[in-house]
Amino acid sequence: MVAGVGVAVGLGVYGRLHEPVGASDVETFLRLQNLKVWLATVVAAFLAVQAVSALVIYGVLPGPSWIAAVHRWGGRLALLTSMPVAVHCLYTFGLRSDTPRVLAHSLLGCLLYGVFVTKMLLLSRPEQGRGWGVPVAGGLVLTAVAGLWLTSALWFFTSVGTAL
Repeated sequence: MVAGVGVAVGLGVYGRLHEPVGASDVETFLRLQNLKVWLATVVAAFLAVQAVSALVIYGVLPGPSWIAAVHRWGGRLALLTSMPVAVHCLYTFGLRSDTPRVLAHSLLGCLLYGVFVTKMLLLSRPEQGRGWGVPVAGGLVLTAVAGLWLTSALWFFTSVGTAL
């Protein structure tokens, strides 16, 4: 858990101290923002699959025996899809507090990767994480992604539009 907190705080401190590069021009900015909101939407879709597959794994819903593999691969793909978005946000904008939405988005991004690290470490130590730790960490990952999507992609879709 300490490592996850370290990741979240480290990202926040870096984002705050780093001198953001900003966008080079409006056209490039809008193209990158379009790409990022669609990638964020793909991540959110992967996390919906994660939520359903977790419910099957924990016996809340019935499902096939191969659902654990879907859960693992869905998580890997969600992480890989999220990385370009996170790196661009952190490098271009840093941790900002211009508006409540932007501050919430910045903090949720830090939380997401901190909780993700915590979940992966719990999974690597079955004796520590098999109780309530892994499901709570998974729920926090889902909550962080939902909050990130609401404060970025949904906001962008309703404010700017849905162009590809």
